[in-house]
Amino acid sequence: MIRRSVLIGTGSALPRRAVSNAELAQQVDTSDEWIVERTGIRNRHICADDENTATLAIDAARRALEAAGIDAASIGLIVLATATPNQTFPATATIVQDALGCNGGIAFDVSAVCSGFLYALSVADSMLRTGMASRALVIGAETFSRILDWEDRTTCVLFGDGAGAVVLEARDVAPDGPGILASQLHADGAHNELLYVDGGPGTTATVGHLRMKGREVFRHAVVNLAQVLGDVLEGVGLSSADIDWVVPHQANQRILDATAKKLGLPPEKVIVTVDRHANTSAASVPLALDTAVRDGRIKPGDLVVLEAMGGGFTWGASLLRI
Repeated sequence: MIRRSVLIGTGSALPRRAVSNAELAQQVDTSDEWIVERTGIRNRHICADDENTATLAIDAARRALEAAGIDAASIGLIVLATATPNQTFPATATIVQDALGCNGGIAFDVSAVCSGFLYALSVADSMLRTGMASRALVIGAETFSRILDWEDRTTCVLFGDGAGAVVLEARDVAPDGPGILASQLHADGAHNELLYVDGGPGTTATVGHLRMKGREVFRHAVVNLAQVLGDVLEGVGLSSADIDWVVPHQANQRILDATAKKLGLPPEKVIVTVDRHANTSAASVPLALDTAVRDGRIKPGDLVVLEAMGGGFTWGASLLRI
């Protein structure tokens, strides 16, 4: 038997307001055709004043707990991935912990932008396998609408708000049983200027806006994602042909297509929600995962790869059997 972190529930949450490309075109110099052709995005959700990163994270966590059929009191670890926390401190994870009523365990945030959920998942997996907790909530939650420059049509059309969550449980399973099989994480700070926010409490006292050099990010994303996905499979003696599903970071349809082509993966094995949710940063992978679990595509026993790349640059992949 092998000690593994087994996924026992998923959940997600979206702001009430859905914003179509046509509605966005009334505020920004753009069009539905321009956005769809370049990104595949048709819709995104935007937070109202009474919605924020914590409220989305709490809703997603509750749905994941309900799907798992367990009480929040049994959660000993919450790792929340976000680049848009409610406050500089304390961690948004502690707000979630208090709302769920599982105070006293471990709760903290992880910041790795769009790769944040993969980083959070790997940290939680390590802590579960070493006995620091028996059950964990891993959440990705973002409100990127609040750091966008709504006059920059090259970036503001790309992002949306949302949250996704999973419940993990430490179990002793057979080698061919469920759980997280392998993860790989990377970072390269040399590319800071390609995707960043121009401000922050440590430099300017106020947070600025997201800035991105899209063409360069695209080039790095395709290479890095294909490499890390291949590496994580090779590490456990598998190939892309063994995968049932890939759940990628939902940044851009063209990145998804190019990465799948580079790996020789058929498009029907790739879970795509970017058209409905746009890029929700750290929330995009768990949000897409929950969507595919709930609509019946991803089933128990399936071999699934999660992968993402974000500002930093950071990137990573995790392989798990459901």
